[in-house]
Amino acid sequence: MMNSMTMPTPQQIDEQVKLERQAISQGLKRLQDQTIKLENQNYASATIYGISSIDTLLPDVAEQIDKTTSRIYERGNGVAFKDIHQYLKDIDSQSAAAIACKITFDKVFGYKDGTNQAVKVCESIGKALEEECQMRHYEKHAPGLLNILKENYWHRACGTHQKIVIIRTLMNRYDVKQWKVWHTSIKIKLGAWLLECIMKASNWFERVHIRQGRKNEIFVLPTAEFMDIKDEVMANAELFAPLAWPMLVPPKDWTNETPGGYMLNEIMEGHDLVRRSNHASIQGETPLAFINKIQKVGYRLNPFTVRVAEELQQAGISVGKFLPIIHYDLPPKPVDIAENKESRKAYRRQAAEVMNKRAAEFKRSCRTRMTMEAVRRFKNRERFYIPWSFDYRGRSYPIPAFLTVQDTDFGKSLLISADESYITESGKKWLAFQVATTYGLDKSTMSERLNWVMENIPLITRVAEDPIGNIGDWEAADEPWQFLAACEEYYAVVTKRLREHTRLFVATDATCSGLQILAGLARDRKTAQLVNVLPSERPQDAYKVVADAAKPSIPKELWTVWDRKCVKRTVMTIPYNAKPFSNRSYIKDALKEKGVEIDKDDLTITVAAVRDAMNTIVPGPMAVMKWIEDEVGKAIKRGVDKLEWVTPSGFVVTQCIMKKKVVRLQLQLLGRCDISVATADKKEVDLARHKAATAPNLIHSLDASLLHLSVNRFDKPIALIHDSVLTQAVDMDELSTIIRETYMHLFAERDYLNDFAAQIGAETKPPIIGDLQPESVIDSTYFFC
Repeated sequence: MMNSMTMPTPQQIDEQVKLERQAISQGLKRLQDQTIKLENQNYASATIYGISSIDTLLPDVAEQIDKTTSRIYERGNGVAFKDIHQYLKDIDSQSAAAIACKITFDKVFGYKDGTNQAVKVCESIGKALEEECQMRHYEKHAPGLLNILKENYWHRACGTHQKIVIIRTLMNRYDVKQWKVWHTSIKIKLGAWLLECIMKASNWFERVHIRQGRKNEIFVLPTAEFMDIKDEVMANAELFAPLAWPMLVPPKDWTNETPGGYMLNEIMEGHDLVRRSNHASIQGETPLAFINKIQKVGYRLNPFTVRVAEELQQAGISVGKFLPIIHYDLPPKPVDIAENKESRKAYRRQAAEVMNKRAAEFKRSCRTRMTMEAVRRFKNRERFYIPWSFDYRGRSYPIPAFLTVQDTDFGKSLLISADESYITESGKKWLAFQVATTYGLDKSTMSERLNWVMENIPLITRVAEDPIGNIGDWEAADEPWQFLAACEEYYAVVTKRLREHTRLFVATDATCSGLQILAGLARDRKTAQLVNVLPSERPQDAYKVVADAAKPSIPKELWTVWDRKCVKRTVMTIPYNAKPFSNRSYIKDALKEKGVEIDKDDLTITVAAVRDAMNTIVPGPMAVMKWIEDEVGKAIKRGVDKLEWVTPSGFVVTQCIMKKKVVRLQLQLLGRCDISVATADKKEVDLARHKAATAPNLIHSLDASLLHLSVNRFDKPIALIHDSVLTQAVDMDELSTIIRETYMHLFAERDYLNDFAAQIGAETKPPIIGDLQPESVIDSTYFFC
């Protein structure tokens, strides 16, 4: 790591600045190209300015529609509107507004000649409304059939028109009550009325008479007022458009006064030290030293996994999260396609299926393609760096989206340390640990993992020597790409001794970090034992203990399939304030994976049993979360508009959650999108969300604080994934000791829960059980494992 600390040369700095300018240029070009492409395809509603503008406009348009509609009962709208009103009785004002706004933006800003003619805009709005109403008609008269048809005949690549044709054709085939088609004049009347509502609700569009030859045509054009708004939205978007790549030189240090990270960040102001935060907060020296330290770690690409990825990409073979484009050829045209109508129809149907598959593959492979693009840019670099920043709770995140330790399994496997370390006996043990853990033995003891590796040397050798020919040996691993990288490192460094040095990062994870933190806060020995804070001969399994405790109270027909997997996500998320509603979906999905469908009443009983078991098994954490929720509610009701606390590392957490009530519109067509409509004053404090968010945010801020303090004591290459730490195998013993010592100091030397209570002005004392001695963690083998 010391090499990564050397000062960059002027030439290296110039090269980095050039790289950042390329990123800025390419990012702006990508934004501009995407905007033009969407406008060319008549999808301006999906552009940055379209999304932002429609979100602002929707509530006002919906209100205008409601005002106009209400007058129908007062006989103030005339005969024409009475005629129109009958067609809109089954669609709410917000859905009508969403459709009208989308189509208006698509047509007004479309590049195709004549799309913004007033008649065409109005007819398109009316047509889109009819299609939505038609889908709701089928949903009313044949809901089960509609769902089946959607599942079997709709594809992500299907356009709106294709979807409606498919459903209409099949509904007619099944003899469902036919839809009465709207006359063109009705569609134009409907569209004209809704366009008028948009114009009244804003001053963004106007009708303009333009002379074309002998004709005087009416067009819908954006006003100067809207063009100013559009320019401002795009200018703001351009600030965040630059691509974020790793850096060729160590990132600039962050301070409370100046931006860090990229060389040009101070000019661009594209990245903040703390994301989504109160920028006025002054952060302590410890978190600043931490973030600047992890930015100095040097990385390089693993040539082995890069080579395997390139070969699999060329062959179009998917493994795990590596999803290259799979090419599908169009079917050959029938020889009689010109004169045979049935042949023509069959060919078009087959070709459409292939085109749908191609479009779906392109979307599916997006992340892999972008990762491989980054690989091509950095694969010949001996060293690069990752700029980091905090979230508002103190957790650290890489700024780049690719080639980071917080990527997918495939993305992680691409990274090794730029600095090598001479292998030691301890390092060999930790390399074996990495092989076994990534294969799927993360719940086994250390000796079981090491024994598994010794017994599977032939498998490891096959994978390392011929990964393409032996894909079946590694693709079934829990983390196949990291297992692949670990096999090659173990083979080369330990088995064959082809290399004397190691560069691979080895990862250890906290066991239920939320419960570990809550056990420390409550000084709850029972919970601490369950999540490996206290020493034990083998890793403790909190999920199994909760599952066993809940089993007597769940329906007996579930007993044969009931195990730790059924409760895992629920137990993981309850410390983060997950409520019974989300518990239901987790348990239902887990049972469904086992082939069991559970009815509503049995699911209610099962969720209650799991939550009751949690209260029995982990009483300290459950009491602490309840106390936090109650005290936060009291604070907000006293008039507090935000919560603020300082963590043991000196990070200032500011939790400010204002109310934004939204209505989600589930439109059948138009991409089946959810559209959020702001319907409440954003200046009102959101009591419910504050109560739900504080316990999770406190936990996250404390696990972040644990890492801030630990990393500042560690002077070797290190990387972080929230509650997981990575370092080279030869350094893992030292890092493990530091993590345990830091946890001990964090909870043994002070009752932080009392500190937190004072900072939020709690009216009652926190529920501290007090039977845990945190210093016992020093001897816990499986605290991080």
